[in-house]
Amino acid sequence: MRRIISFLFAGLFSLSTGADLSLPPPMGATGHFELKLSERDAREIGRRIWQNEGAGKVENLVVWNSGEDFPSLGIGHFIWYPPGVEAPFLESFPALRDRLAEAAVPLPQWLLETDDAPWSSRSEFYNDINSWRMVELRALMENTMPQQVAFIVLRLEAALPKILATLATEKQRVHVEQQFYRVAQSSNGVYALIDYVNFKGEGVSPKERYRGKGWGLLQLLQTMRPHVNDTMAEFARAANVVLTRRVSNAPRDETRWLAGWRKRIASYGTPL
Repeated sequence: MRRIISFLFAGLFSLSTGADLSLPPPMGATGHFELKLSERDAREIGRRIWQNEGAGKVENLVVWNSGEDFPSLGIGHFIWYPPGVEAPFLESFPALRDRLAEAAVPLPQWLLETDDAPWSSRSEFYNDINSWRMVELRALMENTMPQQVAFIVLRLEAALPKILATLATEKQRVHVEQQFYRVAQSSNGVYALIDYVNFKGEGVSPKERYRGKGWGLLQLLQTMRPHVNDTMAEFARAANVVLTRRVSNAPRDETRWLAGWRKRIASYGTPL
């Protein structure tokens, strides 16, 4: 499929010469689209994601949140599962590591020799927090922020075709695709789409469900009302609906996360 953006892993952005997003998507489109994204906007999006995930602090590039079964790494808090852990969330750090390796970014040897996070518990992780291994990992996450932005942006590129492929009827596909384009064409819409996919996923995995209900971009777009004029306000309302439902359906108490999630959603209305 065509690329949203061509990103050079040296940290430079090359603007796409694709379709103007002021135009409506073609009826019956297959989810392929192109997007113009400036270097300035891309870097600002990365800064906001880091602020959303880790308050813009270097020490928060390598964390294990209380109540979770895995560490979260980088500006996007990419998940890395320890051995034997199964959870309903997409594991994303190994894919980032592999992309960095493909781009000839020097990686610590120990990182290349394991597919699983080398800590079995949160206490073990924090007992190791000042080790040489953690120092190397924090430095890697701090020094590859442009590459991490690229990884996050390219995830959005693949999101819409995946989402449309899960829908059973043409009516469902038209609604979801139209809402996607409404948001993409709106002020701050690109940031909102990129951030939400990084934040809560595409919503296509059957494992990412509580009581059969998902919380990803798919479910958000399905929840949007097509005739509300303020697109970004409607995007935020729908996000709040699906995330509140997630907390209500969760097998363990996730209430403590909801205020932070809502604050993050509110940032979609602040211009880049």
